[in-house]
Amino acid sequence: MNRTTLSLIAGATALAAVTGFAAVSAPDPEAAGQRTGAAATLPVERTGLLCPRPSTSDLAETTYTSFTPVTEGADDKGTAVLRSAAQQSAPDEGEDAEGEDEKDGETTEKGEETEKGDKDAAKDDKADRPVLQLEEPGKPVTAEADGADAPALVGTADGRFASGWTAQQTTEVAAGTGRGLQGVACSAADTQFWFPGASTDDSRTDYIHLTNPDDSAAVVDIELYGKDGELETTVGEGITVRPRSAEPVLLSTLTAEKQTDVTVHVVVRSGRVGAAVQALDDETGGDWLPASADPSGRLVLPGIPKDAKAVRLVAFTPGDADVDLKVRLAAPSGLITPAGTETLHLKGGMTAAFDLGELTRGEAGSLVLTAPDGSVPVVAAVRVLRGEEGKQESAFIPAARLIETRATALDNTAEGTTLSVTAPEGGAEIKVTASAGTKGGTPQTKTYSIKSGTTQDIEAPVPAGLKGSYALTVETRSGGPVYASRTLASTEGGVPYFTVQPLPDDRGMVAVPDASEDLSVLQR
Repeated sequence: MNRTTLSLIAGATALAAVTGFAAVSAPDPEAAGQRTGAAATLPVERTGLLCPRPSTSDLAETTYTSFTPVTEGADDKGTAVLRSAAQQSAPDEGEDAEGEDEKDGETTEKGEETEKGDKDAAKDDKADRPVLQLEEPGKPVTAEADGADAPALVGTADGRFASGWTAQQTTEVAAGTGRGLQGVACSAADTQFWFPGASTDDSRTDYIHLTNPDDSAAVVDIELYGKDGELETTVGEGITVRPRSAEPVLLSTLTAEKQTDVTVHVVVRSGRVGAAVQALDDETGGDWLPASADPSGRLVLPGIPKDAKAVRLVAFTPGDADVDLKVRLAAPSGLITPAGTETLHLKGGMTAAFDLGELTRGEAGSLVLTAPDGSVPVVAAVRVLRGEEGKQESAFIPAARLIETRATALDNTAEGTTLSVTAPEGGAEIKVTASAGTKGGTPQTKTYSIKSGTTQDIEAPVPAGLKGSYALTVETRSGGPVYASRTLASTEGGVPYFTVQPLPDDRGMVAVPDASEDLSVLQR
């Protein structure tokens, strides 16, 4: 095997390692439409997603949705399957775990399995049964689960389904702590996560959900940072997440300190996990808090609802350096500075919270935060309230990753869906495609121009003859950078249920150098 071929394999392997399950193969220059010697942009060939356990409420109703957009150049074969993560728990107190293992598979003199063996086999078969499996690109599929038994999901997609594969879970809880609409996009496994906006206060019940997709255990540290710095934790270090299992950790059990605003830092010592915070409130419902974009000197929090009654910004800067954040609102008319909040001071290593009130005042808006010269990295999220006193619902919007090429939001309906797009630095043109519906409908596509420094709640296309729910795929055509979020909303008993999901790039395409290029630098 010659040097350039070895180098190509090393480069592709390294690229796959940093894209969360994504895998690519050496390109065929003719198939890719690229001449020999040039980098080819190809669809990824394998990717993975993790969905946390939706709820512990018996009143929960959960919808899982899975979708892959049609991608030019993708393979003509493949699969995309989501299965239940095997829920593994420690033996009951006083039970001999080793002895129980020996009983598994125990047989009678006639060679028949014992009753316990039958039950274990049935349990394993149920855990391995697909919850969702795509049939064709461009058409979403759904599954439903009721109550507290809805599982965490682990899945992979390959071939024609891998590029842009997206999954979402949406849960409605009719009453109790966390009542309302809770939604989260399923994500790839990683080794580090930041969650500003969590809480250990008595009024909140916040869980960090850790999901391990692999066949070996993962070891995780959870660090908590409050208004005065790092909180003392008792059991936050060395948490073991068993193979192919999900582990919810109640944040208030990690520390004796009760604080309204906390930043959670998840660091994986070995292995990898998916992570998301489920924040449940006694009075204002609850929602999922996805991970913030990586610490940066420039952050965008897109799609704050125009009828938000209260916006609370929570920010944190790792390390010892203080920073004065410049705060601007990207509104439909352009960038403006909210009165009284021109700059916000953050102390190094300490979580800070700021009440911004009715920030959007009836217009679409996105927060743009910048540190001087971008020299001090920051993570941030906002907690948003909608509705009148006594009938309010909450949701979270973390700092988002930009859409480099394409992103998708699932579980949309003809009414109650808002797509919010912002171009904070330069004008942009985007293409938005509404997929076929889960039960019928014809895809529709529109293009939009987003002016520089603005946020637009666009009138997204709806499939003709829609039946069921559908996917919205946003593609950048020119200009940028572009950030986006999608809001789902409904009203139940006078309470405005809603959930907001930022749209990260789906990382469905990757540039792979041609085999004739000298990639020896990758071997160093």
